[in-house]
Amino acid sequence: MKKISCLFIFIVIASCTSNTIFEKPKDLIPRDTMSLLLQEMMIASSAKFIKNKNQQKNINYMPFVYDQFKIDSTRFETSNYYYMSKIDVYHKILEDAKTSLESRNEVFKEMQSRLDSIRKDSVDQARSIQKKLDSIKLDSIKLSKKVIDKIIAEE
Repeated sequence: MKKISCLFIFIVIASCTSNTIFEKPKDLIPRDTMSLLLQEMMIASSAKFIKNKNQQKNINYMPFVYDQFKIDSTRFETSNYYYMSKIDVYHKILEDAKTSLESRNEVFKEMQSRLDSIRKDSVDQARSIQKKLDSIKLDSIKLSKKVIDKIIAEE
């Protein structure tokens, strides 16, 4: 019985050691390209629930990403599995993608704040012009009233 339990424990321990690092695919996507690809895929998956110019939602943008990088989904899958088997490399790729997306986000936020300030300035300018026009109208009404009163007084 003791021999069987020792054999069983050895088999369990031997089976727990895994060899999950896949062979390097022939058409492996380079690390930097993989990082860019993952960035675009994150953007595409996020954009699925946002209305586009034609007010449409739930559009799958992944084929556009594959076309942009001139790859197909199977090439991405094999490269993704390979990088996932090397967790340190994959983690670095994801960190690079995240950092790049955050820097893009900062640039877009800055652009948005500039556009908002331009809009605010133009609205303020339009209000100022409207006040001047209202003042001119009021002045012209007062002037017209004075002229009319003067004509009536002369008669």
